[in-house]
Amino acid sequence: MHLSFIESGPALLVKGNEETLVIADLHFGIESNLARHGYHLQSRSKERAERVLALVRDLKPDRLLLLGDVKQSIPLTTRQEYRELPAVLAAFRDAAFLQVIPGNHDAGLERFLEEGELLPATGAVIDGVGYLHGHTIPDPALAGHLIIIGHHHPVVSLIDEVGCAARMPAYLRAPLDERALWGAGRSDEPGSTGLNQTRALLMPAFNELSGFDITKIVGDPSSPVSRAIIRDEAEVFLADGTFIGPYCSLEEDARH
Repeated sequence: MHLSFIESGPALLVKGNEETLVIADLHFGIESNLARHGYHLQSRSKERAERVLALVRDLKPDRLLLLGDVKQSIPLTTRQEYRELPAVLAAFRDAAFLQVIPGNHDAGLERFLEEGELLPATGAVIDGVGYLHGHTIPDPALAGHLIIIGHHHPVVSLIDEVGCAARMPAYLRAPLDERALWGAGRSDEPGSTGLNQTRALLMPAFNELSGFDITKIVGDPSSPVSRAIIRDEAEVFLADGTFIGPYCSLEEDARH
């Protein structure tokens, strides 16, 4: 298995027996949600979808895997989503074999999908790699695998020597405490590789309006996966795969 970091996404191309283009957190319909809070933006769905299609045309993957939160509104579906999602998803499935792992924002998404496109919310293993949106406890079948995860929208703030800061999409890679996810005894069950063998790769949101500081994701965890991160072994990468350093160095910078 080989991972290619696609900075222009951000996205991942996972190469094994097949090639899977992984995209997380598109949040189509976010503009109507923002409008209800007083922030009025024109819909960027067409441009966002075209960015996805451009990656598919360029990379020619066997599969396009959307890692949850394809839509924005919960628990209902907005007029914007009803208007835009059918054409967007039709374009995606015309471009590549489409599959979706639903996220916490995807209630009602199944009405826009075809048979076989919707995978379990608790995740799936595809070609030896685990995939999960990230708001639920993963299926124990994902134990012992690298699990690529959305939901958290990680970004990192880097400050130079004169105090100028840049906020950029980032990946967080870390081993997971299996007992924190699946309970004591999980590491002794058949098919498990033992405590701390399961690894997570939290990937940034494709939606250009979404982002959450990586130190808050780990320092104030709000999901089953983030609560299981072994922070002392966590590492941070930029959208192009550039290694930033261990997560603990970001915590030290934040304290100072």
